[in-house]
Amino acid sequence: MSTSNEQDHLKQVAADWSAEQLRDGMIVGLGSGSTSAMAVDAIGKRVKEGLRIIGIPTSEQTAEQAERLGIPLATLGEYQEIDIAIDGADEVELGTLNLIKGGGGNQLREKIVAAASKQFLVIVDQSKLVHRLGEKAKVPVEVAQFGWQATARALEKLAGHPGLRKAKSGEPFITDGGNYILDCAFGPIPSPADLADQLDSVTGVLEHGLFIGMAGEVAIGGPEGVKLLRRRSS
Repeated sequence: MSTSNEQDHLKQVAADWSAEQLRDGMIVGLGSGSTSAMAVDAIGKRVKEGLRIIGIPTSEQTAEQAERLGIPLATLGEYQEIDIAIDGADEVELGTLNLIKGGGGNQLREKIVAAASKQFLVIVDQSKLVHRLGEKAKVPVEVAQFGWQATARALEKLAGHPGLRKAKSGEPFITDGGNYILDCAFGPIPSPADLADQLDSVTGVLEHGLFIGMAGEVAIGGPEGVKLLRRRSS
């Protein structure tokens, strides 16, 4: 089992490689989370060296980081199409490259940006690879604050065992969009696409962390460099 320092090093390998894929004039979706933060740092270095891009951040935290690094930012109102979005993942299913995302609570904005992108590049270390989604990670489900208990009961009927995410203060965690998150422990998911459809149909659910058929490529940081996985065509 790799240590935290080893994992961070492998994440950094993938993050640095992703920044090298960018070219002048690109509109770039900037993901959220620890691996994405490494990528944003690496992109910031390239911008300092003269790379000309425009970033579309997926969270307030990413926006603040990008601004500190001097990365020019814009919104999806200004640019309807993104050339490439770079983001991490909590789990990557081998073969399909379906994902669980949202450990940081930004899955709604991350999914909007990924859906608007010509290319969605996911960067991870090998610990995030699984044979079935749900083996290790819970599925974050973003819900309206109003009546969240009723939404939780509906998710319980799907065998989701939802738990209200809490902030460090002990108060409910609130997303950038002002919503709550119910983390659902489904266990290994036989059909992520079917579950995604079920979650989409629950009243009160605004978005969830199942990213189905969205990632075209996954860059895995390893001791020998980056291994690139491409989605298996169905």
